[in-house]
Amino acid sequence: MDGLTFFQNSAGKWRSQRTTHHLPFRRAESGGSEIRVETLDKNNPKIKEICEMHQFDPEKSVGGSYVTWDGAMAWDKENESHKGETVFALIPETDNPRQGKLLRERGYAEIVPVAGEYYLDHEDALVLTTEYETMTIHERFWFVSDDVRLRTSTVQRFGGFNTATFCIEVREKSDDEKTTQPSLDSLLDSPAITGW
Repeated sequence: MDGLTFFQNSAGKWRSQRTTHHLPFRRAESGGSEIRVETLDKNNPKIKEICEMHQFDPEKSVGGSYVTWDGAMAWDKENESHKGETVFALIPETDNPRQGKLLRERGYAEIVPVAGEYYLDHEDALVLTTEYETMTIHERFWFVSDDVRLRTSTVQRFGGFNTATFCIEVREKSDDEKTTQPSLDSLLDSPAITGW
């Protein structure tokens, strides 16, 4: 597997449930979101635009994704939600398609264009490190099945870890396919998850 295949396998509509541990406050917060991922080929104008924004040759990109999200966290004020969208463009290393640069038009932590470093580890999990002006974010994404993906992330600023997050994401299926799809609640109660 390479980086582009990982993102192609992530295409679709996902329900995400996450728990974030705010380490300085010794408190945890839960939340959920809906995520949509659309695969973009290397000739898509959005890929070209994001490459040029980061001063990379668009010909070096293999493609990427367009991602939108709409979510809420437990501490949010009434009617407050977290909506956003971004474009990912992958620039793999010439001699190794399992690692390279991941370009974004906006980051999650700061609303600025950002370039991260990615690689696929020995378990075919995507590991992404993104350096912002005030923090560093380490993320790991992996599939436990075709339609269930897990994600962990840590935010490090001022020399220490501030937050740690665990997410379980389930791809939504059509009505015909839903009879065989596990529910998010049943997955959250499984020993593999509760023992994490």
